[in-house]
Amino acid sequence: MTSTLPTTVDPGKLQEVLDGRWGHVRRDAREHLGDPEFAPVYGETMQEARERISRLAKKLAATGRVGLGFPKEYGGQDDSGGSVASIEMLAFGDLSLMVKAGVQWGLFGGAVQLLGTERHHRAHLADIMSFDLPGCFAMTETGHGSDVQQLRTTCTYDAETGTFDLHTPHEAARKDYIGNAAKDGRMAVVFAQLITQGKNHGVHAWLVPIRNDDGTPCEGVTIGDDGPKAGLLGVDNGRLSFDHVRVPRDMLLDRYGQVAEDGTYTSSIENETRRFFTMLGTLVRGRVSVGGSAGSATKMALDIAVRYGNVRRQFAAPGKDREIVINDYLVHQRKLLPALATSYALHFAQEELVSTMHDVQYKTHVLGEEIDEAGQRELESRAAGLKVANTWHATRTIQMAREACGGAGYLAENRLPALKADTDVFTTFEGDNTVLLQLVAKGLLTGYRDAFGSLDGWGKVGFVADLVRETVLERTAARGLIARLVDAVPGRDDDVPMLDRGWQLKMFEFREKHSLEGAIKRLRKNAATEGMEPFDMFNDVQDHVLRTAQTHIDRVILEAFVAGIERTTDPDAQALLEKLCDLYALWTIEQDKAWFLEHGRLTPTRAKVLTATVNTLLKELRPHMTTLVDAFAIPAAWKAAKILEEEDDRQEAMAARDAEVRQGAEGRQASKESATDLEVAPAQ
Repeated sequence: MTSTLPTTVDPGKLQEVLDGRWGHVRRDAREHLGDPEFAPVYGETMQEARERISRLAKKLAATGRVGLGFPKEYGGQDDSGGSVASIEMLAFGDLSLMVKAGVQWGLFGGAVQLLGTERHHRAHLADIMSFDLPGCFAMTETGHGSDVQQLRTTCTYDAETGTFDLHTPHEAARKDYIGNAAKDGRMAVVFAQLITQGKNHGVHAWLVPIRNDDGTPCEGVTIGDDGPKAGLLGVDNGRLSFDHVRVPRDMLLDRYGQVAEDGTYTSSIENETRRFFTMLGTLVRGRVSVGGSAGSATKMALDIAVRYGNVRRQFAAPGKDREIVINDYLVHQRKLLPALATSYALHFAQEELVSTMHDVQYKTHVLGEEIDEAGQRELESRAAGLKVANTWHATRTIQMAREACGGAGYLAENRLPALKADTDVFTTFEGDNTVLLQLVAKGLLTGYRDAFGSLDGWGKVGFVADLVRETVLERTAARGLIARLVDAVPGRDDDVPMLDRGWQLKMFEFREKHSLEGAIKRLRKNAATEGMEPFDMFNDVQDHVLRTAQTHIDRVILEAFVAGIERTTDPDAQALLEKLCDLYALWTIEQDKAWFLEHGRLTPTRAKVLTATVNTLLKELRPHMTTLVDAFAIPAAWKAAKILEEEDDRQEAMAARDAEVRQGAEGRQASKESATDLEVAPAQ
């Protein structure tokens, strides 16, 4: 499957592949937003950072580039995929601005657009897009983060006044960590339990004013400030509490549930759980954006670390005067190159996810087609899984890049500390990663049944008995190609070269299928155990369930990488991507080598061959490290790393030093030759 690598590869050809379906959005961002003003600033106070980011948000709104995902009739472009690509590009700059933009136009604006109806759009979307109406997305509560279905805030309809009574019943029900709340927000989309005529109809959302024109809190609204955080200083996270706040009936975002004047509740989706997950499913764009933005931050860290590794020298080889650049050390290559390969793999998986999301939402919200529930559930599961993969990869890789740059990587002026601090929370917001893994696993176990929802049903005997009877792996990308590759693999693993793509895919498939079948067997065994509590039935196998989700995500990513290579038209770029895909696949197998040994898919001898093959791939890819980060095409002005600005100076200094070393060596050689001449002269 792999080919011999060309000596050089045009990074522009790789960039074309990476830019993908929304290349025009990425090119536009590089051209028009590649301003140093959008790069991070170091050493600010929290207040200074907030003021600067608010100004930039207003400036960004004035460009007109924030409306990609909004309806055309209100000044947008109906391009939800383009809006995610735009956010991903913004994440190469100041991450506080990216998060601020995500809150304003993704979460707040997106909720108004997707959960509201025409009257909400007509009244508010133009002001939301212009940032004249800064807003918040008030879902998370202090005592209920991931378990959104059990939120404690209530919104009770009073037919006599025609208004809702929004109330925070206790401290744990306070809305917390809410972006835009502490300083800028004038209105919030508030999620609460809808109660009318004495019945709770589950979580819904309302548009609620929280500040008056003079900036003071509205009556009954208490606003707090979350204060200093580990990062994202420019984002004004705050707390909101409501003391019997009166909300007009028409401020209910009622696309999926309506309340009549007399308090009668109606919905096109009768089942409360299905309705809840349909509503949340429409907001999947936020989760997709977080994963993609984490990917951008990771690429930035790798760009810095690779370029530094090209110029930083450490220790000379025996008998040599010149020290070795650290990128030439195998251990350094083992840090950077697998991380680069993973970033490429995740990029292709993210591109496929964004395309799927765009197509699903376009059919539903633009063409007005019925929601494809199976497709929507699959999209939510994929978004959850890739958000997990992207954000954990960011956390690991940015730390590794910091270490790879030594002391220089610890200086704020070199960007890496800010990247570490600003992305750390990505593993938590838009869904805690461990909880999201459970969501992915439950989708695999139930085959996207209607019961897909809160974790309440996990431990029930009926749930366990209704698990899928046969494990069938749905291939996600380039289905025909991948099926042909897998089917062509001979029966005996020992006879197959490790660079055979079909064998690599087969190993990933076997691991996922075996993990899924094992989790099902353990759950069924627990269900048959007399006296075992429902909670314990699931909790006892939670580690196995989460591993199943992780192996599924790995396979999805590899398949997306294979599909990305298939779309590549330039032969040199394709050859380089083939090698990089080999590295991603074999590195992933190597990291889980013990499992493959335990389950008979690797022999001890073949496991050693695996490590040797990875090392060979690293040597082959070493000359192309800079090309691989060049293809990210990150505008120089956005990098804001002194270490890169000084790169040319270091290159010149090293060239001068190398010239001195050569001259010194030549001088010593000449002196040695002269001395030899003197020694032999008398004999002549």
